[in-house]
Amino acid sequence: MHISVLLEEAIQGLNLKEDGIYVDCTLGYAGHSSEILKRVRRGCLFAFDQDLDAIEFSQKRLAEIGHNFTIIHSNFENIKEELAKRNINKVDGILFDLGVSSVQLDEKERGFSYHQDAPLDMRMDQHDSSKITASDIVNNYSLSELSDIFYRYGEEKYSRSIARAIVDYRKNKKIESTLELVDIIKSAMPMKAMRDKHPARRIFQALRIEVNHELDVLEKALNDSLDLLNKNGRLVVITFHSLEDRIVKNIFKERTTIDEKVKGLPEIPKEYQSSYRLINNKAILPTDEEMERNKRSRSAKLRIIERI
Repeated sequence: MHISVLLEEAIQGLNLKEDGIYVDCTLGYAGHSSEILKRVRRGCLFAFDQDLDAIEFSQKRLAEIGHNFTIIHSNFENIKEELAKRNINKVDGILFDLGVSSVQLDEKERGFSYHQDAPLDMRMDQHDSSKITASDIVNNYSLSELSDIFYRYGEEKYSRSIARAIVDYRKNKKIESTLELVDIIKSAMPMKAMRDKHPARRIFQALRIEVNHELDVLEKALNDSLDLLNKNGRLVVITFHSLEDRIVKNIFKERTTIDEKVKGLPEIPKEYQSSYRLINNKAILPTDEEMERNKRSRSAKLRIIERI
């Protein structure tokens, strides 16, 4: 079962009001959503997910708590449009938990895991046939395209040699499964690089990001979310790798920085004042106890911004 990471810290960070309107952009198996719903008895919750299995499970789980919620089967990049369809133009808090759920990782047919053999899929919404799969990428992208995404999205030092090994291998046979790809990755890396962490970890991350356009989608969704906040409304974001965290950090910085031209003035004109403030200057990290309890929480970082 999926264990929600930084659960208490995220719920506290939202500063929930009983009659507020809240959005969980990453419903998953309703860990965070359940706790939000318990606290907004007179308000309402909107929750986004692309995964129909997760939606079916969460619908039942949330219905046991209350009925003041709406689940939206859509990517969170459509947050503004989907809420507008429901006559919602401002909200009191928004949460993003950007980790792939334990359930998705453990369901081998999804192809997210490098520990189990499965078809190379990695689509968050497996019902969306318009999306490319990880198989399309490893079998069709050019050497330079593969090398580029492995370096950019996986921050993989051996991106070029791994891309070369993939291109050489597929000349003779299509790459069809996750463990087949793992073996190719291992063949292209020196032994010393495989000691600390699983050699395929960064490549699988890069493929997942490319399949789901995760970073572009995140940037759009964060900016739209900030625009949707009411005064005193908060945006809480949990990230799991440096690429996501960098995007969050940069957008939060942009929105809270005062223009250099007026920074030193005794009184800053209203049009130059920032509309947002950081609740925590440094990212909130899991406690030692949480990391002990849930190993997948180790790379998590939580950041909070408030509209003022």
